[in-house]
Order: sequence, then structure tokens, then C-alpha cells
Amino acid sequence: MKKFKLATLIIMVISMLCLMLAACDNTPAGGSGSGSGSGSSGGDSDGDTGNIGIDTGLRIVIVTSGSSVDDGSFNQNNYEGILDFIAENPGATVQAVTSPDIATSNQDVEAVVADYDVIVVPGFQFASVSAVALENPDKIFILVDDYPQAVDGVEEFDNIYAMRFKEQESGFFAGIAAAMETNSGKVAFIGGIPFPPVVNYHVGFNAGVQWANENLGTDAEIVNLPAYGGTEVVFEIFVGGNYIMDFGDQAQGRVVGDALINEGVDILFIAAGGAGLGAFASAMDATDVKVIGCDVDQYSFGVYAGGNVVLTSVLKNMRVNVYRQLVAINNGTFQGGNYTLGADTDSSGFVSAEGRHQLDPATLSALNDAFAQVKSGAIQPPSNFFEGNLGFASIFD
Repeated sequence: MKKFKLATLIIMVISMLCLMLAACDNTPAGGSGSGSGSGSSGGDSDGDTGNIGIDTGLRIVIVTSGSSVDDGSFNQNNYEGILDFIAENPGATVQAVTSPDIATSNQDVEAVVADYDVIVVPGFQFASVSAVALENPDKIFILVDDYPQAVDGVEEFDNIYAMRFKEQESGFFAGIAAAMETNSGKVAFIGGIPFPPVVNYHVGFNAGVQWANENLGTDAEIVNLPAYGGTEVVFEIFVGGNYIMDFGDQAQGRVVGDALINEGVDILFIAAGGAGLGAFASAMDATDVKVIGCDVDQYSFGVYAGGNVVLTSVLKNMRVNVYRQLVAINNGTFQGGNYTLGADTDSSGFVSAEGRHQLDPATLSALNDAFAQVKSGAIQPPSNFFEGNLGFASIFD
């Protein structure tokens, strides 16, 4: 990918952030908390945050989209990282606040910042929290799924730990699993809205299927229905796939799921938040269709009278990384910065715990091998803005 595209991306993402909403149960174990980004501190926030919470207990607030902390997916996974920390530090407290209108996300954070030590904000819509952080240098912010909006050319801040994830890696694992497990030979991706993290899953999934076809003897076809094709929101490039165009509309999720199943698809990889549960219902009605969950372990959502429709889930391990940063804050070792997290810190992956997946042993073995290669960097799956090293095209080529 050409360098000018990355520069263009940075400029355009900033202008789009206010329009974006985050998409799509895990234990706080494994990996390191340093991330793979630069991690250097910066900005003009020069307050002393080193002793927050020590002796008195952290006062934590999590501000989420309207689906709140019991959405069974993105928001809940972040919240559970806080609960893990509180379980070990009973003096700490948490308050959950919803911000249903993305246009007022910044104001909603401003309204609560004075009463808390740590503000956890999961989602694209909170990237402008950098302005609030500069005004409150004695507060610490954990921004999940994006980097803070630049202020006067400054992109990193002493009191903001911002994390992005390599969703393409987990999408790659989903693609391998789908290609190896399909009986009909047809698989598909269902997304919520084609924001960059969702498209990362999408592109990674396509690469995983293609890689399995070329290296593992599979012959899976990726089904894309033109009526539900998506346009990537930053560069406004048509990326195909099957998009619900919402993260909460389960009825439309069911419409898209039904349409794909009618085309013979028997494995659905669903990265659509609550809207994806409609496609889960489609799979339950079909009885011979499996789904691959997204972001968190969604096995419990697959239970129905005939068994369970969840083949496995691929992961974006927000829970453990929120937990790690709270520990660092409490210990006085917190360091702000922008980090991109992936398999090298056990921040991407797939569910392999016994009783939480239905993968064939051969598929599980292939996934373990693929994970090791991704973790080492031998395999670098493509994403919407990165071509990777497999020779597969990004959406821009």
C-alpha cells in the first residue's frame, strides 16, 4: 500500500470519527500489555496521574453507546475488564453511563469526567476525547478501538491509553475455519456498518478463505450479495460483502442471514454487534448452518432447541487490555500512548476452549498453526489499509 494512502487515511479518519459507532467473554490472561504501537507519551497534559487510586481505590466510569454494557459483545467485553480489576481491588468502583447519540459523545464524557479518576470510552465516536483529556490532565482515559483525534498536531497524550486492534488477524482465522468446516462449499461474511474495524474483519476473512483454498486443500466460495454490499466509510470504496448497515437492527440482520442461507451458505462469519443476532436466528431456523462469532466468545448466544449454531468465535481481547491498563494505573506504572494490538500480545485469536466450540480436530490444528505464524509475523493478513505479506489484494487494489 502506498504511503500517501496512509497519510490520507489519517486526515480522513479524523473528519469521519464523529459519524462512526463501534461494531461487533474472555478471561484476563495471556499476552503482554505493551502493545505493538509506538507507545510513546506526548501531548500537553502534564498533570500527575501516577498516584491515582492508590490507597483510596479507583473511581472508574465507562461511557458507551446506547447498547450499554450488557450488549453481550463489544461494550460488555470492555466492562468485564473493569469488573475483573474490581474483583482484585474491592476498593475500586465503576459506574456505567450510556451515550446514545454519537453527536454528543464528547459532551457526555465532559459531563461525568469531574467525578471519576479513570474514564473508559469504547468506540470510534469517542476519539475526540483528546480535547477533554487536555482539559483534565489529572484524569486518565482508556480509549478502545481508535486513536485520539489530534490537537494542534499532537497525536499522543500522556493521560490517554488508546488501543486499536488487528481485526484482520481474527478475520483470517474465521476464514480458515469457515473454509475447512463448510459442507455446502459456500461461506459468507456479514458486517454491521463498514467502518474500518469491521472491514478489517471482512478483508481478513476473505484472505483466510483464500489462504485455506491455496494451502489446505479446501475449495470454498465466498458469497457476496450485491443488494447488501457495503461501501467503506473512509475512502468510500465499495467493498462488497454483506452489510446490515446497522449494529442494532436484528430484524435486518435476519433478512441478510436468510438471504445468504437461501443461496446455499452454511457458514456465516458475523461481525455486526446486536444486529448480528438476527442472523444467528436465521442459522437456528436452518438447523444445518453454523456461525462464527465475533469480538468475544459468543457460544452462549448460539444455544437453541436443536443444539448450538456457534462453530467458534474469533476474538478482539479488549477485556484483558482494559484490565491491564487499570492495573498499571493502580500501580503507578501507566504510560499513555497509541497502541495497535494483535496476536503478538494475545489480543487477537479464536476460541478453542473445550465446550465452547465445535471445530473438527483437523481445523483446530490448522488454526493453531496459523495463529503461531501470525503471532511470529510469518503471516500478515491484509486489512482495509494494509496489504499484508500473502500477496492478496487489499480493497484498494
